[in-house]
Amino acid sequence: MEASSREGASGRPARRRGRPPAFDRETVLHQATLTFWKLGYEGASIADLTAAMGITPQSLYAAFGSKSGLYREVLAHYQRVFGAASVQALEQPSALAGFTQMLRRSATAFSRPDLPRGCMVSTATLRCAREHQAEADHVAALRNAAVAMFERRIRAAIGAGEFRPDTDAAALARFIGAMIQGMSIQAQDGATEEELLALAEVAVGLLEERSV
Repeated sequence: MEASSREGASGRPARRRGRPPAFDRETVLHQATLTFWKLGYEGASIADLTAAMGITPQSLYAAFGSKSGLYREVLAHYQRVFGAASVQALEQPSALAGFTQMLRRSATAFSRPDLPRGCMVSTATLRCAREHQAEADHVAALRNAAVAMFERRIRAAIGAGEFRPDTDAAALARFIGAMIQGMSIQAQDGATEEELLALAEVAVGLLEERSV
């Protein structure tokens, strides 16, 4: 009797051909995020990434194009999954309440024991080799976009009479950005949640001084 089309001449199942089984993109992005977050862009090798993601280098390049392409998707994943709470905090009716919540949430998030410490975006690719400058520029643009978002919220608060009219919106926005970036660095250096929360309260105190 002839072997079925699913078996080879030896009677064993024939090897499948065509495209390899698909992987869940969000799952592998999450694992890549943790790897880049912990090791940085330059520190994370393709071997590190594929081991964490559970895929081959060929699958990585086929799905994401390059290490740089993967990194940019990872940054978007990080902002969507880990950074969303901070952005949502600014949706509070009161700007002061929103920034207070954002700073406190950041202090707690940056010191979580189950995740890499600090903020992936705040301290990512601050210095890099010249060939990776495009990645550094991209992350800098994300940080600048956050500061611009803070400034828009502050200007709206000034217009609504929440903050004093002589408030320097641009400077205050950069101060908040610097506080978040500084807390991220201190978290990486071992600052505890309590220490970061105390630092956040200093920033909250300054914001309260600008409120009406």
